[in-house]
Amino acid sequence: MLTKEFNFELPQELIAQTPSKMRGNDKLLILNKKTGNLEDKVFCELPDILPKDALMVFNNSKVRRARIYAESSSGAQTEFLLINPIPEFGGFVWQVMVKKAKRQKAGKVFVFRDGTKAEIIETEKELGNEFRCLKFDKIIDDDWLDLNGHIPLPPYIRRDDTEEDAERYQTVYAKAYGSIAAPTAGLHFTEEVLNRIKNLGIDIEYVTLHVGLGTFLPVRSENVEEHKMHTEYFSISETAASNISKAKKDGRPIIAVGTTSVRTLESAWNEKTLSLKTGNQSTDIFIYPPYKFKVVDKLFTNFHTPESSLVMLVSALAGKENIFNAYRHAIERRYRFFSYGDAMLII
Repeated sequence: MLTKEFNFELPQELIAQTPSKMRGNDKLLILNKKTGNLEDKVFCELPDILPKDALMVFNNSKVRRARIYAESSSGAQTEFLLINPIPEFGGFVWQVMVKKAKRQKAGKVFVFRDGTKAEIIETEKELGNEFRCLKFDKIIDDDWLDLNGHIPLPPYIRRDDTEEDAERYQTVYAKAYGSIAAPTAGLHFTEEVLNRIKNLGIDIEYVTLHVGLGTFLPVRSENVEEHKMHTEYFSISETAASNISKAKKDGRPIIAVGTTSVRTLESAWNEKTLSLKTGNQSTDIFIYPPYKFKVVDKLFTNFHTPESSLVMLVSALAGKENIFNAYRHAIERRYRFFSYGDAMLII
C-alpha cells in the first residue's frame, strides 16, 4: 500500500490557527462506518448521540511546555523541543530536537533566559530522525519548564504560543505531565459536557499515553508497511483496565476519545486473557488498513494531516473510502482541520 494513497488536498485557510472562541464551540461530523452516511452536527449534541450503554476512554496526559529557547556563545537564538529525559541521568540530560540541526555539534554550549546552561553531548539517530542529547547544569523538571518553556504548538500553527494556548492546548481533565503534543480530540470537552455524558449513564475511564514522536512524525516511506513508529509510553490503572475489559466482555461499545486512546487500548489488550494489561507499558504500534481492532468499536477524533499515521489509523477503523468521502464533505462544508479544528465521531 502506497503512502501517497492517503494524500488529499486541503485549502490552507481550513487549517485552524486558533481555538474556537469557547471550548466545545465546534462542528461535529458523524460518520457511520457501516453505511458511510454522514451527518453534520455540533459538538454540544454529542452526549445525546452516544450509545447509552457505551464506555468512553480518554487520555489524561498533560502537555509539557517543551519548547525552549536559548542563546549560543555567538548570541544566536536556538529553539529546542524537549522529547524525554534520559532516565539514567536523573533529569540532567534530555533527548531533544533542535532547529538548524546541522550547526549543532557536540560541545556547543547554550544559555537559557534564567541563566541555566546546557551542552550538546551527543547526536543520536533513530528511525531516520536525528536527535541531540542536551546536558543541563541543573535538573530540568516540569516546574522549570512551566517557568521557562513554551507550549509546543505544531508547525502548521504558524504563530507564537500565547497564554490562551496554555489553557486551550490542554484538556480540562489533563493530569500527568509528559506529552509534547496535545491529545487533541479531548480539547473539545468541557466539564459540562463530561457531566452530561455521565448523567446519561455512559461510563468514562482514563488512560495515560504521553504523546511523543510516534504520534506526529510524518510517514516518510513510500510504502505504508515500511514505516516504523517511535516508541511512546503509557499506563493503565487496574481499575480502568478491569472496567474496560468487563465492558468489552459484556458487549458494550468502547468509544476511544482520540487516536492515542486507540493505540493505548489496542497495545495493552491480552488475547489470551481477553483483558487489558495494567501498569507502565510502551508501544510502537502502527495501525493501518486492514488492521482488525480488538478493543475499540467507535472513535471520537479530529481531522488529521495528509499521509499521516493518524489518517491511516482512522481509515483502518472506518474504511479508507469512507474516511476520504468524509474529508471531502468536511472540506466542502468548511470544517476546520487539525489540532484546533472541528471533530468527527466514527460510529
